[in-house]
Amino acid sequence: MTSKVFWGVAAVSLVVALGLAATGNLAQAGPLFILFFLAIALAFRRSDALKGFAYTVMIFAAVTTALYYPSYFVEVNGFKFSKLITPLIQIIMFGMGTSMSMEDFVGVVKMPKGVMIGVVSHFIIMPTIGYSIASISGFPPEIAAGIILIGCSPNGMASNVISYLAKANLALSITITAISTMLAPFVTPMLMKFFAGALVDINVLDMMWDIFKMVIIPIGAGLLFNKFLSGKAKWLDEAMPLVSMFGIGFIITIITAAGRDKLLTIGPSLIGLVLLHNLSGYFLGYWSGRLFRMSERDCRTIAIEVGMQNGGLASGLANQMGKVATVGLAPAVFGPLMNITGSILASWWHRRPPKEDIPESEHVMLDKV
Repeated sequence: MTSKVFWGVAAVSLVVALGLAATGNLAQAGPLFILFFLAIALAFRRSDALKGFAYTVMIFAAVTTALYYPSYFVEVNGFKFSKLITPLIQIIMFGMGTSMSMEDFVGVVKMPKGVMIGVVSHFIIMPTIGYSIASISGFPPEIAAGIILIGCSPNGMASNVISYLAKANLALSITITAISTMLAPFVTPMLMKFFAGALVDINVLDMMWDIFKMVIIPIGAGLLFNKFLSGKAKWLDEAMPLVSMFGIGFIITIITAAGRDKLLTIGPSLIGLVLLHNLSGYFLGYWSGRLFRMSERDCRTIAIEVGMQNGGLASGLANQMGKVATVGLAPAVFGPLMNITGSILASWWHRRPPKEDIPESEHVMLDKV
């Protein structure tokens, strides 16, 4: 089928769905809204310019499905799907480890200034913004704590892809992600205790162990796999990205279903505040690099590393706290939004190469523009 067919299906589905919603038949509009997102995702897949957004649109389809049919994603025959969140995160982190090597940590020696600024900025800016937003949100304590939790989490691997597309410093991006992830078992619980301790009960030692078993052990196993078995199990190398994408999507769907009632009440406000959190991270991250006279490529890298968080880990921690339907909502919203804003930012910067990458003869022309 051509992309025109999918665009047509999407347009018809949206018009009919909006018509049903306007006439008070919102429940009947559900399948059509789901079909709309699925058709858009398939249309995006056939466009070179838009295919990077296809996965995120699929997440919207899954979230819409969870909102309309939550019972299918909460439990089946007494088995609660929330029990799958931690194993899925461990698989995702293992996949992250298989894409890393010890050289990623050597970057600390090669680029100490950039790594230091990136990691410190990340763990200062995002928790502080998260706390500020949570304080003025007026949300119930547990939902407000979720905003702080996503701010206290380390970087996610998505930042490395966005840095590559944005013509940023990929080596620096990978190293900042690696270091912040390794520091997470110690830094994240302490930050949560400091910023969110008045909102929810935070057991620092328990959270340290939760992060260790969800992040450090799987990544360590992935590093060993990459060192000794990389290339020897091609099917696994090819499958891990797909498994990770499915895992993240399913985790978001589970959390959406569990917190459906609260999302329907505060959803628009939560989306707006989470978006503000994300965009503020980009802005302040970029200018923290500028403050220390970093190059344009490094400033872009730090902006992306500060603004993009490991939503999967935050969701897992909310689940371990037994508050996936409340504390887990902000991380579930942050992930898809982060991918959209990150892709848009990468497209913007991709068309504007850093000046240090442009031949001297072109600098004169740029300066005249």
